[in-house]
Amino acid sequence: MAQMTDLLTVATALSGLNIVFLLALLAVWGRNYRTFRTPLTLGLIGFALVLLVENLVAVFFFFDMGMLYAGSTLAQSTVLAMRALQFVALVFLTVVSMR
Repeated sequence: MAQMTDLLTVATALSGLNIVFLLALLAVWGRNYRTFRTPLTLGLIGFALVLLVENLVAVFFFFDMGMLYAGSTLAQSTVLAMRALQFVALVFLTVVSMR
């Protein structure tokens, strides 16, 4: 296993936070679906499940396959930027959904 750099450590932490937000969204949207049975809510649940799987796989790869990004600071910075953008989007979505 390759040593994780600071950039990948932050990216991993952001993926962990994304997982927490996605679980919260799944709880809210699951409760809403049980109440309203709308296709939109079901679509939001599907969206959250796909992103949840993606983040879980990302965390696995960060820990198990860190060498994929080890040779390129640009790749590490890009991965971190994408995790950060996803985090910001999930924060907005969570705030709106919790109201």
